[in-house]
Amino acid sequence: MSNKIAVVTGGTSGIGREAALYLAKNGCTVYELSRRKEGVDGLRHISADVTDEESVGAAVAQILAEAGRIDILVNNAGFGISGAVEFTDTAEAQRQLDVNFFGMVRMNKAVIAVMRQQGSGRIVNLSSVAAPVPIPFQTYYSASKAAINAYTMALGNELRPFGITVCAVMPGDIKTGFTAARRKVAEGDDVYGGRISRSVQRMEHDEQTGMDPAKAGAFVGRVALKTSHKPLYTIGFAYKAAVFLTKILPAWPLNWLIGKIYAG
Repeated sequence: MSNKIAVVTGGTSGIGREAALYLAKNGCTVYELSRRKEGVDGLRHISADVTDEESVGAAVAQILAEAGRIDILVNNAGFGISGAVEFTDTAEAQRQLDVNFFGMVRMNKAVIAVMRQQGSGRIVNLSSVAAPVPIPFQTYYSASKAAINAYTMALGNELRPFGITVCAVMPGDIKTGFTAARRKVAEGDDVYGGRISRSVQRMEHDEQTGMDPAKAGAFVGRVALKTSHKPLYTIGFAYKAAVFLTKILPAWPLNWLIGKIYAG
C-alpha cells in the first residue's frame, strides 16, 4: 500500500475520476482538481482551472500547506473538438491546445520544483492513440495529444537526474462523458460531402462501445504508482497493435489507411 500524495486534474469524471479512486484505494491521499464545485466522495476536491495560472498556483499551494509534498501528478484534464480545419475558428483551436497541452504545462511547472527538492516524483500525462494515429476532422485534438508525447519524452530526460519520472498514457476509445462534451463544428459538412459528420459518428460509436472507464482509470493508476522510465504506455491490445503499426508502416500507407477509416 502507498502513502503518497497524488494530484489528479479533471478528476471528477471519466478516466480521471477512476484513476483518482484507484489511487485512493491503493493508499494514496488524492486531491482531485476540476472546475466543478462538487467533488467525489473519498477524494479531496479543489476547484481549479488549468487554463488559469493563478488558479493552478493556489491549488498547489493549498495541497502543499495541507500535505507538505506532492508525489504523483496525473494530468488528465482535457476535452475534444471536431470539424474541418477550414471551418474551425482559430480561437477554438487555441482553446483546445490551451486546455489539453498548456493546462498540463501549467500544472507541471507548478510541481516540478517541489518534486525536484523532494528528490522524487511521478508525472503522468494523458495523451491518446490519436497522437501517433492522427484523426481527420479531429485534427486539433490529435495535434494537442501529439504535442503531449513529444513534451513528455523531452521533459523526462530533463528531470531524470532529480529522481522524477515522466510518462504519457495513450487511451483509445473509452466510454465516458468525453463524447457528449465534444465541441462539434458541423459547418462545411455539405462542402465536404458529409465526410465530417460520418467521421465524427464513426468515432463516437467507437467511443460509446469502447472500454469501461474503470479499467482505463485503473491502468492509469497502476502506471502512476510505477517508477520506471518508460515514456509511453498504450491502453488495450488492439490499440497497442495500432501504435505498433505506426512504427513499422511508412507514412503514406499508414495515412491512407487512416483516411479510409475516418475520412471516407
